[in-house]
Amino acid sequence: MRAIRGRFAPSPTGSMHLGNAWAALLGWLAVRSQGGRMVLRIEDLDPERSRPEYMAGLLEDLAWLGLDWDEGPDKGGPYEPYVQSQRLALYDEALSRLAERGLVYPCYCTRKELRTAASAPHAGEEAPLYGGACRLLGAEERRKKERAGRSPAMRLRCPAESVSFTDLLHGRITVDPALTAGDFALRRSDGVHAYQLAVVVDDGAMDINLVVRGADLLSSTPAQVALFKLLGYAPPDFLHVPLLVDSMGVRLSKRHGSLEIRRLRMNGARPEAVLGYLAWKAGLMPELRSIKTYELLEPFNPARIPSRPLKVEDDAEYMILGA
Repeated sequence: MRAIRGRFAPSPTGSMHLGNAWAALLGWLAVRSQGGRMVLRIEDLDPERSRPEYMAGLLEDLAWLGLDWDEGPDKGGPYEPYVQSQRLALYDEALSRLAERGLVYPCYCTRKELRTAASAPHAGEEAPLYGGACRLLGAEERRKKERAGRSPAMRLRCPAESVSFTDLLHGRITVDPALTAGDFALRRSDGVHAYQLAVVVDDGAMDINLVVRGADLLSSTPAQVALFKLLGYAPPDFLHVPLLVDSMGVRLSKRHGSLEIRRLRMNGARPEAVLGYLAWKAGLMPELRSIKTYELLEPFNPARIPSRPLKVEDDAEYMILGA
């Protein structure tokens, strides 16, 4: 059997919070429970939001939780570099390969329409399905737009055919990405490579065969599977885990400052208490108690994870501090 290779792929755009730790723990368990190898990759494509200090904080918080990795920016490995901003030549090469096959075309639509292209999309934040306004532009029309000062984004001519992939929680899924994603952006008009292109190139080049991430990214998966195949990579298996949400049903984010891992640490929380709370939420333990990472390996089973969003109690911080 092929050895399992999974990855953490955080974006250094803020401090790590409980929702990030939730996905990281489940990803770690999915890989380590099968004796697999973990890769840490920093997804810092967004130049306006990424910060070196956030990257340092992410590494520190993951290590504090006991979620270790085998390859990464601090350890090296056979697929260096492990920071996306240092891998731009690989994305350009992939874009060129697609363009040579006539699968890419310039799009002169406004940057506002492309504003989400460099960041992983989340539920309720996806860009609207592109209508193909620039797909059939002739050479003269393109020259006119460029003479007017419009710099093009680059879009994929998404093939109109269904793709299938396996999700360890949701089963086998078959979707036509042309109907759900349309001709999605591969590079923004300002030259920043899009999330969809970078994540596929990196997962393919790093031989990642198991991707664990939030259910908010499930809708992005068909487009990525199509891109995996166009670039000659075997798509990985996926595990899209439910989101942690607050009492109002809002996905946990940086605005939930009390649930930042760094703040919990400063307030005296132990890593075993944070892990215990997350494992209890995942249905891996019948009661809330402290636990170490290796104690969760044997009971881990993706099928036991709830498929619905899970609410975090208003007093979650105190529950963790008291565990």
